[in-house]
Amino acid sequence: MSPPPGRRSVHEAAHKGDPAADGHKGNGMPGGARRTFYEAAHKLNYWPSSPLPEPQVNGHRQAAVDDERDVVAHAGRMVLALGALGVVYGDLGTSPLYTERVIFSQHADAAHPTPAGVFGIVSLIFWALVIVVSIKYAGLLMRAHNRGDGGGMSLAALIQRRRVGRTVVLVTLGIFGAGLFFGDGMITPAISVTSAVEGLKVTSPGLAHLVVPISLGILVALFAIQRRGTAAVGWLFGPVILVWFAVIGVLGAREVLAHPAVLQGLSPTWGARFMLDHGVAAFLTLGGVVLALTGAEALYADRGHFGATPIRRTWFAIVFPSVLLCYLGQSALILAHPASIRNPFYLVVPAGGRIPMVFLATFATIIASQAAITGSFSIARQAMQLGFLPRLKISHTSDLEGQIYMPVIGLTLAVGVIALVLVFQHSGALADIYGVAVTGTFVLDTILFLAVAHSLWRLATWKVVAIGAVFLTVELSFFASNVSKVGHGAWIPLCVGLLTAILMITWRRGREIVTRNRTDEEGPLDEFLYRVRMSDPPIHRVRSVAVYLSPSKETTPLALKADVEHHGIFHDKVLIVSVEPVGIPHVDPPEQLVTETLGSGLFKIRHVTLRAGYHDATDIPAALALARKRGLLERNLDLEHASYFISRITITPNAHPGMSRWRKLLFVGMARNAASPIETFRLPVDRTATVGALIGV
Repeated sequence: MSPPPGRRSVHEAAHKGDPAADGHKGNGMPGGARRTFYEAAHKLNYWPSSPLPEPQVNGHRQAAVDDERDVVAHAGRMVLALGALGVVYGDLGTSPLYTERVIFSQHADAAHPTPAGVFGIVSLIFWALVIVVSIKYAGLLMRAHNRGDGGGMSLAALIQRRRVGRTVVLVTLGIFGAGLFFGDGMITPAISVTSAVEGLKVTSPGLAHLVVPISLGILVALFAIQRRGTAAVGWLFGPVILVWFAVIGVLGAREVLAHPAVLQGLSPTWGARFMLDHGVAAFLTLGGVVLALTGAEALYADRGHFGATPIRRTWFAIVFPSVLLCYLGQSALILAHPASIRNPFYLVVPAGGRIPMVFLATFATIIASQAAITGSFSIARQAMQLGFLPRLKISHTSDLEGQIYMPVIGLTLAVGVIALVLVFQHSGALADIYGVAVTGTFVLDTILFLAVAHSLWRLATWKVVAIGAVFLTVELSFFASNVSKVGHGAWIPLCVGLLTAILMITWRRGREIVTRNRTDEEGPLDEFLYRVRMSDPPIHRVRSVAVYLSPSKETTPLALKADVEHHGIFHDKVLIVSVEPVGIPHVDPPEQLVTETLGSGLFKIRHVTLRAGYHDATDIPAALALARKRGLLERNLDLEHASYFISRITITPNAHPGMSRWRKLLFVGMARNAASPIETFRLPVDRTATVGALIGV
């Protein structure tokens, strides 16, 4: 017997509160911090690109359905361009350090220091940059976004939310792409820093034995400072990389002016002739050419930080011309002096400038590595917010939105990077394991993009087929040429990607089972409130404010049931708070908070829904204070002395179907190592109580 109690909803959009006037940012956190140079690269807002109204769902505006919203920069174009240089283009900009050296030394069967060989390699590098970076990522994929955010996980979230055909398969591909990103994140710092320090062997061959120790020292220091954040030196990133591009562009142009015939290599006929003349050997050379595309996926993954336009303009105005001139200059040097293939990048530099160049290259690769590491933190948090990973501890290292540190991810990356340097010793060997992960990411991004273009944009089938044929032909060729590296160690990033995907899929499936079992254990909230109201003798009331965390308003928080059934008390003011993850980067301020009155009589409670995107912080006390300030909760509600109650469930494997035994054990292990909700939701430690419960999976 459960008569439906009266319900009254109050949506924040009905109030005239201005988040800026309240001194709060979109995530409900206090604002007003002074802007810095580097902050301008991250402080982007999400705003409707058209005045279309949000669709109505159950009387409320739904934050997750307007896919036309994009980022609007709160900074000048020059500032955003400099920020993009430091964060987006570090890997692409430092790839000339090793690409041609690896091609001409490790693929000597096809890449000969002759006009045909040099022009063929130049042609392949140039057209790879044009097709993959300029046309695909900067041109087309930038148009596909999840409210401004880019990357494979964002596309997977968009596909899942819009229920595109074959959603499960496509989302699984997105998850595997995220796993490959972690594998790539281990290789990139190792190969970049090692290749920069190897310049010592060119200037002083007697120092060759110091390359590995110096590289390890730099990498250890780089990971050690992660917990402190990069805000203090962040403003240097863009200008330093700008100097880097200027220097490598000028050095390359100097050689091109001395040997202008190398410009012939820009013709696609040289690349085609190279492939036809050398057959299988030329095909395997593509495994070296792909090194020139290191970090290409960062253009798309960092879309939400800078917006599409600054990234595109920076690529075409600065990055592409500089790296192309550098490749042309190295090729011209190899053509004139074939012995320079041992390290054409540093030999392009005049003898007196090589030591300064080693320092500049090292600084540039540190910045590039920093971008890869922080990108891994962002991907992990995104997966966590989307429900593919358990709650992990996150430290906010500054007031800037993108500045976070995740100890588990940082330690895992550090161990992986250091192990790679110790095992492979030099950048040439590291290049042997690079390529499979990044080309796999290229292919998966293309597949997800084609699904979005066909299902959501309604692009004609013939156009989808034509676009897919061009991109997949190139990218699958790159991928296939790198498969031969599996025996040399390229299985490492593949295993990292596969293991990460298994962890994510297992966690998602386990959560579904636990949620179903927990719902059965909790029981309907309406029935519980009715029983409490009709209790004889009446339940003892406690004059205090209690906040219970619960996945939804439909079921009874286990902690609330324990208070009534075991302690026989009911607090005078009861709030139930549910955090609703939304598959978008940020939820707009008017849509973040929804309050609703449940129950009736003396046992009415308030339910608060906090909608959070996967880039939003979830600070429940701050969100409740904001709701009170805007009139969604009683103005005199004593939140400063409120008690918080969380239901900490202990998960145990059982014999029920749903997952295999080993996956259940894996899920239980992940659950036991998840971060405490006290840290995740920033609850006051001295006013938070935990109630335990046993749930099977």
